[in-house]
Amino acid sequence: MAGILFIISAPSGSGKSTLVSELRKQVGGVDFSVSWTTRAPRGSEAHGREYNFATREQFERMIEAGVFLEYAQVFGSYYGTARQALEDARAAGHDLLLDIDVQGAAQVRARMPEAVSIFVLPPNPKVLRTRLRNRSRAEGVVNEEEVYRRLSEASKEIENYREYGYILVNDILDRAVAQLEAIVLAERFYRNGEAIAYRSRRVLEVAAACLQSNSQERLNPVLEAFGILGSSGQQQFNFGEDSDEEDSVDNHEGTNDD
Repeated sequence: MAGILFIISAPSGSGKSTLVSELRKQVGGVDFSVSWTTRAPRGSEAHGREYNFATREQFERMIEAGVFLEYAQVFGSYYGTARQALEDARAAGHDLLLDIDVQGAAQVRARMPEAVSIFVLPPNPKVLRTRLRNRSRAEGVVNEEEVYRRLSEASKEIENYREYGYILVNDILDRAVAQLEAIVLAERFYRNGEAIAYRSRRVLEVAAACLQSNSQERLNPVLEAFGILGSSGQQQFNFGEDSDEEDSVDNHEGTNDD
């Protein structure tokens, strides 16, 4: 049975890495491509687990050799997906999930328009700021300049949401995981005729509600919060002040990773 290629993108700090991890615990037959990068490992990250780490020179040699299905520079570092991951998934008859940025996603969609694309959004800038700061704390340092740079970049990335077939707002982790699982099962049902074992009608309804064409009402508050909707054309973030209560609430709303 042919595997399905899933693309998932999100601003840094939106929680997509945790969503992917939870999905793979609950749904079998989903391979995950570990991306290559030239950035330095963070905290407890290990080569071959979170990323495959390479020097800039090594990465550029891999580009010349045609190793990558897609690659891009993000925040000054290269990131890329090796073609081998797709070949291995296809050989095993598995789906493949790519966790890639909007630049890489555009490259993959151009080459493989049949890919299923999913965009994950944080509910608002304040929550995203908290997640980014919590991640920095976990790594042993809070770099405010880096946090605000990523917040600014997040608004630019979110403007690409129209290029994706499905939209998830990661405000409550369990709900977002259930929505991602429903998308995978629904696509398997429609494309491969794979049966859904439990509450199939409800699963298809949840997936359908996540289609971009059905998501505008849920999306509008997020887009407004990031300054994407409105006539001013200026980004006006409402960050508020940090508090222990805010950080505690955020642990129930989402995650603090990529």
